[in-house]
Amino acid sequence: MSASTWWTQISSEPVPERAQLRVGRLTKAHGLKGAIKVELYTDDPARRFVPGAVFDLQVPAESPWRGRTLTLTELKWYNSHPVAFFDGVPDRSVAESLVKAILWVDHDPMEPSDEDDAWYDHQLVGLAVVRDGVTIGTVTLVDHLPAQDLLHVATETGDVLVPFVKAIVPSVDIAEGTLTVTPPLGLFEEIADGADDPPRVTEPPRVTDPPRVTEPVEVPQPDPATDPPRVTEPPRATDPPRVTEPPRVTEPPRVTEPVEVPQPDPATDR
Repeated sequence: MSASTWWTQISSEPVPERAQLRVGRLTKAHGLKGAIKVELYTDDPARRFVPGAVFDLQVPAESPWRGRTLTLTELKWYNSHPVAFFDGVPDRSVAESLVKAILWVDHDPMEPSDEDDAWYDHQLVGLAVVRDGVTIGTVTLVDHLPAQDLLHVATETGDVLVPFVKAIVPSVDIAEGTLTVTPPLGLFEEIADGADDPPRVTEPPRVTDPPRVTEPVEVPQPDPATDPPRVTEPPRATDPPRVTEPPRVTEPPRVTEPVEVPQPDPATDR
């Protein structure tokens, strides 16, 4: 929902005091001729990165580029990555001294955004945050994250981070100076543990039946006067042991007599 160029401070380094927009960050030297890859913070690079555009630099205090500006000579695209060339950056060693520098451009605070439902950060900072008609805080900062933008809202109990999405921030009225929120439960107040759970109804303890007492079983005793004594049967006689037969004697093997085979007579048998 934020505008195409951003104003949020992203570090503790000093930011230019004039009304400016943060439009890019130099990330890595490219090649040997002073080119530098740029991380764009604008949806309209054709408007912001034109030859001759002048950028103020946000750099650490010890940087040799402190207080200086860069003038763009050309912006090219390599494998879908923007690469910038600047005056006074002739080679790779100079380009490396500019890595992580943030680029700022002058901006007219009265310039409206050219997008629907989009605002510059400086337009959002200072707005009163209203919920159910009651002011609950003030926007102090806007963070731009990869997933979504976050509004820092100062409340009586501390800062609250509010996702800048339509479901939670349905309307922004710059003229009235208000920002309406419909936050989910718990975003602006703490929820006690178990507050969302319905009270549990416990069942009354069941009344158990008392243990049953079994009556003793009376075993009738014999009456010697009326019941005759029982006669027990004598023990049964067991059969006498069986006598086993003696082992049979086998006959010795028979000796067969030799059989005479008649021999042929050469005189009669031909």
